[in-house]
Amino acid sequence: MATTTHAGEPPSRAAGLMYGLGLGGFIDGIVLHQVLQWHHMISDVESPRTLAGLEVNTMADGFFHLATWFLVVGASIVTIAQWRQGRLAPSWSFHLGLVIAGWGIFNLVEGLVDHQLLGVHHVRDDLGGPLSWDLAFLASGVVLIVVGWLVHRRGLDPR
Repeated sequence: MATTTHAGEPPSRAAGLMYGLGLGGFIDGIVLHQVLQWHHMISDVESPRTLAGLEVNTMADGFFHLATWFLVVGASIVTIAQWRQGRLAPSWSFHLGLVIAGWGIFNLVEGLVDHQLLGVHHVRDDLGGPLSWDLAFLASGVVLIVVGWLVHRRGLDPR
């Protein structure tokens, strides 16, 4: 039986942000780790230039993808729970803006933690001076957050 304690209320922002975090992680893992092969999750800790190193990096990439998958599943659970509470469905701008902002949050946090603080990899591990790529990745996070928030705010307008 569905609970209606929040019937008619607008949706929370949690699901959209979680979708953005998870999908942003998938884009990073699929495009940068697998397609372009610029880096792996721990390529500055264990070089992927040997078979053993590539195996360890591939496993770390797999755990990273599991984490992003759990974020998307969690976002789906939050969405269904909100529907069961009777909350209103979000507008496209409300939801898409949060997804974009969540992707930006992913880029910003991942760039600060993995690239700068822990140093487990950089955007381009195949270059001698990866700092400019790391800074561009951080900047992309800021841009995505700002653009996402502006799109999201447009979805708050009742007109």
